[in-house]
Amino acid sequence: MSRAATAIGAQIRLRRAQRGMSAAELARRAGLGKATLSSLEAGTGNPTIETLEAVALALHIPLTDLLTRDTDAGPVHLPSTPAAADGPTRELLRRIGSGHSLELWRLRMPPHTDLAGVPHAPGTVEHLLVAAGEVTAGPDDDPRLLGPGDLLAFAGDRPHRYRTGDGPADVTVVIASPVAG
Repeated sequence: MSRAATAIGAQIRLRRAQRGMSAAELARRAGLGKATLSSLEAGTGNPTIETLEAVALALHIPLTDLLTRDTDAGPVHLPSTPAAADGPTRELLRRIGSGHSLELWRLRMPPHTDLAGVPHAPGTVEHLLVAAGEVTAGPDDDPRLLGPGDLLAFAGDRPHRYRTGDGPADVTVVIASPVAG
C-alpha cells in the first residue's frame, strides 16, 4: 500500500462523508463496482486517472481535491540523510498543493556533475537556492553561475541543466507546477 494510495483513499472517504453519501451511492454515481470503491477507500486500489476523475465528478469536486496530501500545518521535520558518495542524488522533501503543486527537492551533486533537466509541464517554474558549493544552472540557452545563498527562478518547461565544477554543490529546488483545472 503506497502513501499516495492511502492519502487518496482518505480523501475519498472524507469527501464522501462530508456529503452524507453512502459508499454504494458513490460507486453508483461514479459508475464503479462497490468492491472497486472499497479498495480505493482502503488505499489498496491502483486507480487510473479516469477512475479518479469519475469519483471526483460524482462528488462534485475538482480532481485535485482527491490528490491533496500533506496539508497539516504542523511542524514537519525531515532529518538529513547522508549524501551518496558515487553520484548526484535527488531527494523529494515535501509536496505541497495550493493552486500550484509545489515539490521541494534537495539536489546533491558531486564535482563534475552534468545533469540535463527534462522539461516539465507547461507553466512550471523551478526555483533553486544554493546551500553550498557552486553550480551553473538554468535554461540551456541562459545558464547562470550560482554560489551559496544565490537564488535562481526559471521556466522549468524548457530544457535546462545543472553543472558543477571542481567542487560539490548542495541545492534546494522548488518545482511549482500549475494544477490542472
